[in-house]
Amino acid sequence: MFLAGTAEVLEKHRFDVASLERFMERHVEGFKGPLTVRQFRGGQSNPTYYLWTERAEYVVRRKPPGKLLPSAHAVDREYRVITALAGSGVPVPRTYALCEDPGVIGTTFYVMEFVPGRVLVDPRLPDEAPEARAAIFDSMNEVLARLHTVDWRAVGLEDFGKPGNYFARQIHRWSQQYRASETERIEAMERLMEWLPANIPPGDETTLVHGDFRLGNTILHPTRPHIVAVLDWELSTLGHPLADLAYNMLPFRLRHEQFEGFAGQPRPAGIPPEEEYLAAYCRRTGRRDIPHWDWYIAFAMFRLAAIAQGIMGRVVAGTANDPNARDRGARARPLGEAAWALVQKAFGVW
Repeated sequence: MFLAGTAEVLEKHRFDVASLERFMERHVEGFKGPLTVRQFRGGQSNPTYYLWTERAEYVVRRKPPGKLLPSAHAVDREYRVITALAGSGVPVPRTYALCEDPGVIGTTFYVMEFVPGRVLVDPRLPDEAPEARAAIFDSMNEVLARLHTVDWRAVGLEDFGKPGNYFARQIHRWSQQYRASETERIEAMERLMEWLPANIPPGDETTLVHGDFRLGNTILHPTRPHIVAVLDWELSTLGHPLADLAYNMLPFRLRHEQFEGFAGQPRPAGIPPEEEYLAAYCRRTGRRDIPHWDWYIAFAMFRLAAIAQGIMGRVVAGTANDPNARDRGARARPLGEAAWALVQKAFGVW
């Protein structure tokens, strides 16, 4: 009953369990209480709970209590995209019900199935054999390719985002976020905010994108080296697939202290070279190659630096909840500098 990785529900995230039971009796087929509720540990922005009954296990994701930004913590969007992807070939949990009535447990929430498995955060996969590392990376590559080839109109997501001009909009958005959280001048970020929008590669595409596709947001089979579910769809939208791909491939370019990566050290045995991983994605999505690949990597680093600066802004303001927030926020400068160094090397810009 006490699943590893869970703990007693935090005081600030507690709710009326009996009210949830009544909701599930009405909306979740086959449900029968009583419920035992635990909370998943970790840094989820949306509190996530493990629900146990004698007959079944479930997961609840909810908006946190308190005053929130209008577009933040979009669990309703998460529910919509996961539900739409059922049967698409992208492995997602089965969804049961969405509740937007705050009278039930205080905030909007949804109920989905509990998918047993392993969540491995470190892409170096230190505890896995080389053969397992190879299979896990191949599974991650295949799942991302499947996501990017989903017919988003056919699954009912035609209004899930704004098609086209994705990178220009993203650079503008993250530049604004960076400025709003700026705690020091970082020359590399100043240069990136000028150079990136002026050099967006030609051609535009729209697919469904995850927004945070990395190993730590997947569940691996309990004993076999393949992905059985993709989690944390909060940033999902209609966007450019190469933004997802470049972010997913940052571990090939960044050191472990910069991000979850393995650059600057011998690549762990079994993990393919970057070129091989990229070629596998191209094969699966019908591409011949990806021109200007380093631009997409630089963009992904810039975006990550802007996110880190946002964290540092909260540290300085005294509103950060994560105990590791200062270390994560301190990554803004080295990430920005890594992105600008890449631009200089790949494109001859000085």
